[in-house]
Amino acid sequence: MGFLDAGPAAGAAAGSAVGPDRLRLIDPATSLSELTALVGETLTGGSPIAPLPSDPAAADAVRAMLQPDVPVAEPDAAVVVSTSGSTGTPKGVVLSRAAIRASAAATEQRLGGPGRWLLALPTHYVAGFMVVARAAAAGRPVHDVGPDLSGLAAALDRAADSRYLSLVPTQLTRALRDPALTAALARVDAVLLGGAPAEPTLLDRARTAGITVITTYGMSETCGGCVYDGTPLLGVTLTLQPGEGSDNPSSVRRVVDDPAPGPDEGRVWLGGPMVFSGYRLRPELTAATLVDGMVRTNDRGRLSGGSLEILGRYDEVIISGGLKIDIAAVERIARQWPGLDGEIAVVGVPDPEWGTRPVAYAECWAGEPDVADLRSYLVSRLARHELPARLEVLPALPRTASGKIDREALRRGADGTTTRRENEGLSDPSAERGSSER
Repeated sequence: MGFLDAGPAAGAAAGSAVGPDRLRLIDPATSLSELTALVGETLTGGSPIAPLPSDPAAADAVRAMLQPDVPVAEPDAAVVVSTSGSTGTPKGVVLSRAAIRASAAATEQRLGGPGRWLLALPTHYVAGFMVVARAAAAGRPVHDVGPDLSGLAAALDRAADSRYLSLVPTQLTRALRDPALTAALARVDAVLLGGAPAEPTLLDRARTAGITVITTYGMSETCGGCVYDGTPLLGVTLTLQPGEGSDNPSSVRRVVDDPAPGPDEGRVWLGGPMVFSGYRLRPELTAATLVDGMVRTNDRGRLSGGSLEILGRYDEVIISGGLKIDIAAVERIARQWPGLDGEIAVVGVPDPEWGTRPVAYAECWAGEPDVADLRSYLVSRLARHELPARLEVLPALPRTASGKIDREALRRGADGTTTRRENEGLSDPSAERGSSER
């Protein structure tokens, strides 16, 4: 049933016996119906499983990380999901049966009841896996609609009850360019949107088209999304802890008109029955991340009117020429440029003179962007040292298998295998790097 050899001690080939604490690797070629059955089996006491990615190189990296011949030590373990690994070696996140069921129940409660889940995401990552897990926990089938949503309309025609779908922003952005897909999405009872920040303009376009979009925030360590539209799910504890050493957001120069950090801003901590059990064979990392039952995230957040807003990650703050730059805030501003028809990402890249400099990478769908207009837009909203050193236009931004922008690939030089058009001049070469003038 889709098992791969989990090592000499495990003997996890199809049809062979597997011990209760042995990890079963799930072949990426496993059918969705088989996978749903396997998830249902592990949720009712079967051996823990670990879905592998379809990319052979990624699968090899995940397999090496998992060490499947080593028994799973965490009690009640159901699955080990791999992180994207976009900033380093992938980690294995151990999720218990109780955590998965708690997450599924909380999602069902927030959405107003059970429904038919539609799959458009890879199942070896937590967002796609939880689509299958929610269906398995409720005893319902899952319909595969494809990452391009090509099977969405047909799946909707077959499902008479409530229909739920999880997407990443890139999928929604592309779907809105197709009138037929837009109309199909408007028939879905709830479209959960997570995995990356969603721009207000994207949400406005979707909701204007009649699509019921619910933004989600969470991570593998919380069984995926646990905060919907800024509000925690039932049972979730949300805490913001300001003033954590030199990474305290209050010490970071902010973009023009950004409010100064207050008591409702800081590092996001998440707790509740859906938190993970630990990292696979990484006790030190587990101890640093899972503290008194709370997940210490690397995200900076702000509470506004009781609603959580994610400002960026702590590792998205760079030092350039002795000044701190919040590149997540710079990217938020750049993404709001009215002339952008596509997507843009800002990352810190090594620079021999300044240490690190922000660089903007754009994926444009309607021709060459007006760099002068973009610079004018940014100059009025950013401090001079915060302006990206340049804009590089790529045929497509590199992405992980989960659909997120692969920022590590951009830092390494994503243009190595593609043709790019580079535009210097976003930053002001006459600007004094040490100046605080805006």
